[in-house]
Amino acid sequence: MDYIIIIKVAVAALLGAVVGFERELARKVAGIRTHALVCLASALFTSISVDAFKEYIGSVGYDPSRIISNIIVGIGFIGAGAILRHGSKVEGTTTAASLWAIAAVGVTVGVGLFKEAIVITALIYAVLYIVWFIEQKMRKKFSVIYKPEETDEP
Repeated sequence: MDYIIIIKVAVAALLGAVVGFERELARKVAGIRTHALVCLASALFTSISVDAFKEYIGSVGYDPSRIISNIIVGIGFIGAGAILRHGSKVEGTTTAASLWAIAAVGVTVGVGLFKEAIVITALIYAVLYIVWFIEQKMRKKFSVIYKPEETDEP
C-alpha cells in the first residue's frame, strides 16, 4: 500500500494547524481546526487528482488542475462565512484570506512540494503575526494622521 496520500494529508493538517494557531490566539472565528481541515482537504483533493489517477496522465480529458481550480472557488464560500459586518465595520477579511492562503498550502502539499509548503506556511504566519505588530507601531506613530474606526487584533 502506498502511503503518500496519507503522508500528504497529515503534513497539510499540521501546516494548517500552525496558521490556525495564530488565528486562535487572535480569537478569530476560524482557528486551529478550521485551518487544519481546509489545508488537509485541499491536499487530499489535490493528491487524489494527481496521485490516484496517474495512469490517465496524457489521456484526453485528464486535467488535475480542474480540482485545484474548484478548491479555489470553494474556499471563497468558506471565506465569505468568516467575514462579518457590524454596522459600518467589516471583520474577518484577514481570516478569510488566511483560509484562502492555507488552501493554497494544501494544494502545494498535494502536488508534493513539501519544502515549499513549509516555507509558505512560515511566511503566512509571519504576515499574520509579525506584520500585525508592525501595523500597531505604525498606527501609534502616525495616530495624528491615521485614525482607524476600529481596532484590529492580531
